[in-house]
Amino acid sequence: MPKEPIKPNPTPDALHAPWRMSYIELLGAADALSKGTDPPSPSACFLRNYWLDPSKDSANRVIVRTGTEGTGRGGLIMLNAYPYANGHLLVSLGASRMRLHDYTPEERAELWSLVDLAVELCERALSPQGVNVGLNQGEAAGAGVPEHLHIHVVPRWHGDVNFITTVGAVRVIPSAMDDMQRRYDEAWDTLREEKGLS
Repeated sequence: MPKEPIKPNPTPDALHAPWRMSYIELLGAADALSKGTDPPSPSACFLRNYWLDPSKDSANRVIVRTGTEGTGRGGLIMLNAYPYANGHLLVSLGASRMRLHDYTPEERAELWSLVDLAVELCERALSPQGVNVGLNQGEAAGAGVPEHLHIHVVPRWHGDVNFITTVGAVRVIPSAMDDMQRRYDEAWDTLREEKGLS
């Protein structure tokens, strides 16, 4: 008996993802900035907003904050709210710049020292089998927040991205953000004590 052809579902299933709305709004704000119009919020850049409000570090999943207030120096290591893989970190300086070479040599050195720290935290907290470190400069290069340069530190394991991404256009993140934050916080507490950091 011949099989009947599969018909497309006229009403596709809905995957409710309310956490994506903040991301969509940020994209709209970044687009407004690139066109020279006023953004719909005090800053269209969540990285800048996080830097300016240390009181919300825990809620914003900031793991490490460096620098002294008022000096204009320092930066952040935080969990990415839209991770490629478990424990995906973002590293940025507090100062917003679009290009790596818009920062001074001293600022670039500070940024890369934060990347070093993020990789060490990642290895201590999660014991991954590999780590990707990447910088996307400019929208054409895939920068989701082109107005504030940031670096991705992504822990990797064999099989962490599987067939479901290809066939279902869905990425499976097997661990809760709260668990990732707890593990990174513990690793940072240990590392800070070992190295005598404040």
